[in-house]
Formats: sequence, structure tokens, C-alpha cells
Amino acid sequence: MLLENLLPTLPSNQLELLIVTVGAAGAILVIYSQFVEAEHRRDLIRMIGAGGLTVYALSLMNLIFILASFGIFAAAFVEFLEIYLGVHKHTRADMLEYFRSKK
Repeated sequence: MLLENLLPTLPSNQLELLIVTVGAAGAILVIYSQFVEAEHRRDLIRMIGAGGLTVYALSLMNLIFILASFGIFAAAFVEFLEIYLGVHKHTRADMLEYFRSKK
């Protein structure tokens, strides 16, 4: 009885196992994306990770979690498109401050 409360329940079928695996991978990718230097790569990794979290949130049917994970996905997607299309720009002062902080 004691160990049943301490150990989590394992997925009972392959679909649940797949959803939990996608959600866990999504969480890892969202965390990892914070450490990636290149902006376009960061947004792409964050978008894939948030997509995995959205799949997991949809399986839970938790509205707040669905909105949060989809919001992260949408923001990363818009940022990636801006970089890809050349709309995303940094001012010269932003770049100088960035390079000074790297030293």
C-alpha cells in the first residue's frame, strides 16, 4: 500500500506511453532551448518542444496547460518566421551591448 502511493502509475497501453514520451521530450527540448545561442535554432527547438507539450496537454485536457504550451509554440513560430523572412532586426546598440556582455 505504501509503495503504491510513492510510485507513479505507468502508462497502460502504447498510445499513452507514446504521449508521455512525447511530453517528456517536449519538456526537455523547451528547457534545452534556453541554452542555445543561435536565435533561429533556439526558436526551432522551442517550437518542437512546445508542440510535444501541447500534445501531452491535449491528452490531459487541461485548458490552462493547453493555452500555455500552444502560446509558447505560437510565439516561437512567429519569431522563427520573422528571422527566416528577414524581418527580425537588432539595433546596433543591442549588438554592441551583447558583444560587451560576452567578454
